Amino acid sequence: MREFTNPPLALAPPVGGLADVVFEHARDDPMHIALGRKDEAGRWRDVTSAEFRDEVMALAKGLLSQGIRFGDRVAIMSRTRYEWTLFDFALWTIGAQVVPVYPTSSAEQCFWALYDAECTAAIVEHEDHAMTIATVIDRLPALHRLWQLDSGAVQELYDAGAAIEDEVVHRHRQAVTPDSVATIIYTSGTTGRPKGCVITHGNFMYEADTVIERWEPVFHSKKGDEAATLLFLPLAHVFGRMVQVAAIRGGVRFGHQPQMNAAALLPDLAAFKPTFFLGVPYIFEKVFNASRRKAEKEGKAGPFEKAVDVAVKYAEAMEAKAWGLGPGPSAGLRMQHQLFDKLVYSKMRAAMGGRIKQAMTGGSAMDRKLGLFFAGAGVHIYEGYGLTESTAAATANPPERTRYGTVGQPIPGMTVHIADDGEIWLYGDNVFQGYLNNEKATDEALHDGWLATGDLGSLDEDGYLTITGRKKEILVTSGGKSVSPGVLEERVRDHPLVSQCIVVGNDRPYVAALVTLDQEAVEHWLAMHDKPRMAPAELVRDADLETEVRRAVVAANTLVSQAESIRTFRILAQPFTEEHGLLTPSLKLKRKAIETAYANEVEALYRA
Repeated sequence: MREFTNPPLALAPPVGGLADVVFEHARDDPMHIALGRKDEAGRWRDVTSAEFRDEVMALAKGLLSQGIRFGDRVAIMSRTRYEWTLFDFALWTIGAQVVPVYPTSSAEQCFWALYDAECTAAIVEHEDHAMTIATVIDRLPALHRLWQLDSGAVQELYDAGAAIEDEVVHRHRQAVTPDSVATIIYTSGTTGRPKGCVITHGNFMYEADTVIERWEPVFHSKKGDEAATLLFLPLAHVFGRMVQVAAIRGGVRFGHQPQMNAAALLPDLAAFKPTFFLGVPYIFEKVFNASRRKAEKEGKAGPFEKAVDVAVKYAEAMEAKAWGLGPGPSAGLRMQHQLFDKLVYSKMRAAMGGRIKQAMTGGSAMDRKLGLFFAGAGVHIYEGYGLTESTAAATANPPERTRYGTVGQPIPGMTVHIADDGEIWLYGDNVFQGYLNNEKATDEALHDGWLATGDLGSLDEDGYLTITGRKKEILVTSGGKSVSPGVLEERVRDHPLVSQCIVVGNDRPYVAALVTLDQEAVEHWLAMHDKPRMAPAELVRDADLETEVRRAVVAANTLVSQAESIRTFRILAQPFTEEHGLLTPSLKLKRKAIETAYANEVEALYRA
């Protein structure tokens, strides 16, 4: 199949903007619990629709009092926290445009976003962020205001705007239309300087309303319960931003968690008790690997692997039944599943707060087996696909007919087309308006409303999309063989000891790879094999460790032809990090930067 269209469920809003719903919810159900936020003692407290409306109004007044006007661009540089959502909706209320900046951005990255977008003001989280911007402020002539969240910025603005009448704010809000620009989100910049994606209020409203209408059953752990989600994705990323908008529009109780590490996340999951959450595959991989290591430490590796096998087989049987291809799990498999649910699966769900039965994921590919395992363990993960340019999700697996290993069908109202060269093209009301100040890039990406994504994929007979690679990442060996590195890299990363893998071989005689290690997994592996702790340089030369990584490479090579297979590899002592400019903020590999930084190691892979 070359093209598939899903009929729309939600209509594109004819009037209004993103902030209107804040005032409508407060009017219609003022006591509804809209958000949860932590107090200074670390306890979660409820925020009603009326309270949130009042805070948005007070902050909007403060921003107006400080000279922020309709159409002004204001940067936010912060981790995921309540104040980000408050500022987003206050700025949208007065028709300002938000420019999100990752909290880990370098001074030059900050400079480019603020300079290109001509930001007149910026909100930062703490002093380090303020100092980062201060180092480039002499090159930002449009920037006149800087507020720091951890220095009382919110209260300062409340006080500044106290004398402004509500009607002044409402006049601004009523001037916002679906065509008004809501945000300029800069791409990760894996292939060059980041580009500012211009996304309107209408793009966000259509995307969020479609997701709510189609996937609303996913938000609940059981019929009739209150939907709640804890957001730990970065709000600087379009995925996290879409979750925020959808939660506010859909009346989902919504909380923020700024850290993705288990030590911080697990206690908040237990306290907040979300009914569902949205994450990237990396999160689910971490949960799975941590559970496996725990079982191995307790001497229960065998039972855990059996539990994994049963979960996968159970989910495969349920998948086949949903598609009319089988009767479902056998009586024996159901009995085994019930046993392991008590021993293994229920404990994993409890660690995630006890109420999570469904989740959504995107941002990168999820291994089919991992998705099947979680489904068999009682947490159904609906994988999707999208870009900043499509305001997050363009496709997603529907709840009633998930096809694991695919990114699902087009969301309602969207068309997916596969071009002659395999490139994925998208069409729908959630497709962005173009790149700020970059007509050439806009013309390359948009063709009569169609978005050329740069991704490669295929559609099956039911309209389910499978991602096969990136056009710009295709390697061509000196022998003329085209190789898509993604499938190899993902399979190597399936090994618990492997953190990252990058495949190289462009204009080279064969394909090779650089591999980094998962430090927690390695420490566990050393302990389980009675090996002493080693310095990184010594560790990468350990013969047993090399044998383990070789197994991962051999497994990956079974997926491709001999000419496409990884011929040799090198284990690196240090991981690729964002701090060293080798990863984007969304954890994607910066291939050119890595190959430059490790040029000597790459050359060594091709020496006779």
